[in-house]
Amino acid sequence: MFSRPVCTIKQFIYSLAPVFVLSLSVSTFAFGGETKTNRLGKTSSPYLLHHADNPVDWFPWGPEALEKAKKENKPIFLSVGYSSCYWCHVMERLVFSDEKIAAYMNKHFVNIKVDREERPDIDDIYMTSLIVYYQATGSKQGGGWPLSMFLTPEGKPFAGGTYFPPKDQGGRLGFPTILAQVDQFWKKNEKGVRETADLITKHVQKSSGQNRQTGSVPVDNKLTLRSIEAVKDSFDEEYGGVDFSPSRANAPKFPVPVKLALLQGTAKNHADEKSDMVIEKTLSKMANGGIYDHLGGGFHRYSTDRKWHVPHFEKMLYDQAQLISVYVEEYRKTNNPLYKEVTEGICDFVLRELTDPQGGFYSALDAETDGVEGKYYAWDKKEVVKLLSEKNSQGFLEAYGFNENEKFEHGVVLHRNKSLEKIAEEQDRSVSKLAAQLNQQKKTLFKARLNRKPMIRDDKVLTNWNGLMIHALAQAGSVLGRQDYLDAAEKCTHFILKEMNDSEKNLLHSYYHGKVGVSAYLDDYAFLVKGLLTLHDVTDNSEWLTVAKDLSKKQIDLFWDNDGHGFYFTSHGHEELIARSKTAYDSVIPSGNSVAVRNFVKLWDLTGDDQYKKLAEESLAFYASGLKNSPRGMAGMALALSEYLAGAKSGESKKNVRKTISEGVSQGKLILVSGTQKKSKKKGDELINASIFLSKKKLIPGRQCEVLLVVKIKPGWHINANPATPEGFVSTEFQLENKSGVKLERVFYPKGRAFTMDGIDDEMSVYEKRVIFYGVLSVPKRIKGGKVDLSFNVKYQACNHNLCKKATVVKLPASVAIAKPGEAVESNNVKLFKLYKKSMKKKKQRN
Repeated sequence: MFSRPVCTIKQFIYSLAPVFVLSLSVSTFAFGGETKTNRLGKTSSPYLLHHADNPVDWFPWGPEALEKAKKENKPIFLSVGYSSCYWCHVMERLVFSDEKIAAYMNKHFVNIKVDREERPDIDDIYMTSLIVYYQATGSKQGGGWPLSMFLTPEGKPFAGGTYFPPKDQGGRLGFPTILAQVDQFWKKNEKGVRETADLITKHVQKSSGQNRQTGSVPVDNKLTLRSIEAVKDSFDEEYGGVDFSPSRANAPKFPVPVKLALLQGTAKNHADEKSDMVIEKTLSKMANGGIYDHLGGGFHRYSTDRKWHVPHFEKMLYDQAQLISVYVEEYRKTNNPLYKEVTEGICDFVLRELTDPQGGFYSALDAETDGVEGKYYAWDKKEVVKLLSEKNSQGFLEAYGFNENEKFEHGVVLHRNKSLEKIAEEQDRSVSKLAAQLNQQKKTLFKARLNRKPMIRDDKVLTNWNGLMIHALAQAGSVLGRQDYLDAAEKCTHFILKEMNDSEKNLLHSYYHGKVGVSAYLDDYAFLVKGLLTLHDVTDNSEWLTVAKDLSKKQIDLFWDNDGHGFYFTSHGHEELIARSKTAYDSVIPSGNSVAVRNFVKLWDLTGDDQYKKLAEESLAFYASGLKNSPRGMAGMALALSEYLAGAKSGESKKNVRKTISEGVSQGKLILVSGTQKKSKKKGDELINASIFLSKKKLIPGRQCEVLLVVKIKPGWHINANPATPEGFVSTEFQLENKSGVKLERVFYPKGRAFTMDGIDDEMSVYEKRVIFYGVLSVPKRIKGGKVDLSFNVKYQACNHNLCKKATVVKLPASVAIAKPGEAVESNNVKLFKLYKKSMKKKKQRN
């Protein structure tokens, strides 16, 4: 279909041989003599402002540039990049700062510069155009930045590439040659160029996901399992990571947290050792690799090698947010201290280096110093020895890669290739002493690194990325008990709601030094609502739920497709471009449509409003065909489907359950509210009645299962708290006996009530009426058999005002099923556990 128009400019098309672009960061721009600021000097984008002194007569995207192109019938040169893109700024230094090249551009083209982070809609459309163009020419190249596109005066793409050098070299055409050829083809064969542009545009529109794919695809768990298997099949079993291909083993490696989140989220309800292994190996390899900043915390954008040793050094806010969520969830599940260390390292980095005093979070840190990528992070062995001393540095040099043959061209990027146990053994030292010394030495190097020329920071605030960070910090604050993380999440939320909306309280996309940008996109609403729902979940503050519902209503009004279902990326009143995207494919962040479905499932659960259920169902039905055809590319939607099905399986009327719960709470009968909940129950003697509730209907090998022990105490009696006071009284204990290796961990004993007993001078600490104990069952990975016999034991001493009974033990035997490999396991007693956790949060807030 491309043959006739494309062939008319075949020589031209193949002259635009693109390169794979390695995205790094913005450099320091220095220009000699007096310079004239172009139109970009009045913009609010750090990236555009860095080009304000170019001799190129740049226009920001807008009516002025498009009208000029139409009036003068000139092709448009569109350059799209972002502030932490290394090759964007190589092209700025070598090409756009060249007076001769700029003069030719100004004479023959209308030149438009776009910050892809401020205008993701434009970036998405023209990156899709580049891919379509590559397919038309038979090129196997991939997209990247800088994105360099040539458009008709109406904005339709007809050719493009990524980075172009300032002159012909190595058989590759330089940018001046490219410009001359485009100019000549436009002037000699404008009709053929326009025909090519029309064809590319039609394919871009088709690729934008505006039409429902033909064929009915059942919305069931098979789609989720298909995505899970696709992700696992792309696993690098040697070095960790997904999206790996043995045929391109040395290709750059990205963390892709959205795919790891799919495995984590669905693994909660599946017995899947492979998913566990994929997640744990990937997170451990990344945490030990050079992609993680071992001194300052935070992750670089991606690794240039398979081993995660040498990264491209920019640090992006969206990576930090998503990786906080993945690491803290894995810590919650496994208690692995490495994951806690990394989670806190990322959070502390963000609060220290990417936080605006008003509360918003900045977008990125650069990668280069004086045009040298990674210079800020690389170390010379002599420099390290000088800082740590010859004697004390040997353990550090061995631990962090200085004694290996592989080196980064500008020094050593700190990474760990050996375990501390092995190094300690080699040096005849204890692991604890070695670890303590290494931590102190890292602080010394971090302090020394602060004296280096700092990275340039992109200090614009983006609503969507901030929404991801609000969610991540709230999640980390809750799991790790870090109030400072929760405070930062709430402060950011207040900032966005106050500063980043218009007169009608519609969200805006960006903020930079008091200037706000264009109207918000789908991602802005969906990601911020996600953060609000997490804040509500961990703080129990109803304000956040109210705002989440209000913003969700606006999102529906502004973006929902009433005819075809699903959400458009741009609002109904947005500027009309050559295409309007409505896809659910993930990029470096999850798709807005997948996050919206997850939000609706959560809102349906919290409010019982079936409108949210309907929206989730219609979105899932619309994207089911795409999910089937591209299971790995829509991991976020697969996770959304999994959460929807888990909610739909509850088999209870949410309104009735909420009514019952409300009545039960008001009557002080928290544990008796859900008549549909199954429980293992055995009466003790006449003084107490004990019940066990599990969070899963089956135990999953290698996973954890929450457990509640509910003890009701006979009126007039009490049992001693844990710890018991005064001395001599027996503390109440929650215990577990079994022969299968299942362990009861993280038992929480609530604070007792003060009580005075006749004949006892000291005040006692006791439990009365009803008390709830929380714990976690850790299930061995290699547990055998279809069932496991457990005995939950309650050791207690009962007393009244006059006497104390002898301590005794009540046993609650239970035979619990073990899930088979890959078996989906339903949650159990969901409302009970949710209510318990809410009540504990309220108590914590009161205290």
